[in-house]
Amino acid sequence: MTTPDLTPPEPRNAPEPRYAELIARIAQELSGHQSEIVILSHVDPDGDALGSCLGLQRALRLIGRQAQTYMKVPQYLEFLPSDGEVLPELQSWPEHALLVVLDVDNNDARRVAGADLSSFTGRVINVDHHGTNARRADLGLVDPAQAATAGMVADIAQLLLSAAGQEWTPEIATPLLTGLNTDTGSFRFANTSPAVLRQAASLVERGARLAWINDRLSQNPPRYFALLREVLGSMAFSHGGLIVTARVDEAMLTRAGAVWDDVESYVNTIRSARGTELACLFKDYGTHVKLSLRSRGRVSAQNIAVGLGGGGHFPAAGATVQGGYEAVSRAFEEAALTELKSVGLA
Repeated sequence: MTTPDLTPPEPRNAPEPRYAELIARIAQELSGHQSEIVILSHVDPDGDALGSCLGLQRALRLIGRQAQTYMKVPQYLEFLPSDGEVLPELQSWPEHALLVVLDVDNNDARRVAGADLSSFTGRVINVDHHGTNARRADLGLVDPAQAATAGMVADIAQLLLSAAGQEWTPEIATPLLTGLNTDTGSFRFANTSPAVLRQAASLVERGARLAWINDRLSQNPPRYFALLREVLGSMAFSHGGLIVTARVDEAMLTRAGAVWDDVESYVNTIRSARGTELACLFKDYGTHVKLSLRSRGRVSAQNIAVGLGGGGHFPAAGATVQGGYEAVSRAFEEAALTELKSVGLA
């Protein structure tokens, strides 16, 4: 019989004990704000980022509030918003605007996309589930125990709609389910708790189109497979097969006729290699490298990312490191070896 791990989580990864209170306070402030509400998320947005923003925007608009998301939607998620529903970038801050930053730390200006935060002087609401969040906002809710920010936004939307006497619509439920779906690996990752499944079922009951979401997410253009051939050719194993890495650079994109948007899912592809504990995909831009890290649970992707100046969760994290690929890969090796040693795997 396996002894359960009763080690308490690190403070930065602990559940938020005031979760219900903060959800209520956020819903109250949003419903009471009569001017523009600007909604932002992180660079290289994923399903949770877009799903959270779009779900909140649609709920706010349904109850009569002015809300607008600013985001460069990646090609693989273009099926989710309607034409013109999400705008690429805010040109100037509306007077008396309220800023809502979702799925990223509002203090990390390098990672918040869609607007220039340095010129904003109004109130900021931050909702996030990354333990590395600095937790400095006028009104913030950071709960690493939540599988996805979209699930937190679903709880906020429930209060907004109930207070306004409005019913859920499929248009609100579908992007929120998309966020839950993508951040749990289609409900395959260890963060797929009973509570997550219950919330997903509730969103389906409210009209979320799970089969449609999965079908659209599974569709890839031919160039995706041409680039996949390049990525698989770059795969390397180290530390006795515990770590698998792969690399993408501009030359590979050119040969495949691909774009950076096509790259996001490859880290999960290499993560499936049997016997590995950590997968790292290097996105080599020449002047800097973005690392996407995935762990099977014995090592902390978060610790490695933090050591490289990034952040994220224990099983999934990332970092952007200035410098060329060779130097960045050496830094990664050092950080990864430190983590392997800390858990007795090296």
